[in-house]
Amino acid sequence: MTKLKYFLVFLTLIITVNAMDIFNFFRKSENTETQDTIGSHLKKVNPSKTNWKEKTDEYWKESMTPLQYNVTRHEGTERAFSGKYWDEKRPGVYHCSGCGHELFKSDTKFKSGTGWPSFYDVVTKENITLKTDKRFGMTRTEASCARCGAHLGHVFEDGPKPTGLRYCINSVSLVHSEDIETKAE
Repeated sequence: MTKLKYFLVFLTLIITVNAMDIFNFFRKSENTETQDTIGSHLKKVNPSKTNWKEKTDEYWKESMTPLQYNVTRHEGTERAFSGKYWDEKRPGVYHCSGCGHELFKSDTKFKSGTGWPSFYDVVTKENITLKTDKRFGMTRTEASCARCGAHLGHVFEDGPKPTGLRYCINSVSLVHSEDIETKAE
């Protein structure tokens, strides 16, 4: 009887947690087909001639996958080792998945062992906005896209030479140059 009681309490707890959506962490990944749609809204616009700061929350919600929207617009995080680009090795440039802005070159990407794409430098410092993030009881440096304000990830001072920096970036915040489709300039 005691085992049945513990089982029922455990089952009730699982159902309650799922209903409250508290531990959404375990679902913070999307299947490959969904990840392949990230950045597809860019083919409808000319990214360099669009005023991304004027886009509404409704635009972002309709244009992005649920995880991409949560990460880029509400400073969320995808689960480690679940994103499309964490182990990507193709040469090219990584763009902001929100607005197509160039952010990182593949030759600055390195394997950090964290499960997120990591880079030691940016294409140009003007393309990234850095600010102090004191959430969750720690002080970190948040990295965002300077053009559209999308949350990208965080920067740490434990990276390789020559910069000593590690830009730890969510895959859903990025789209690789070979995967991006944009309207002609």
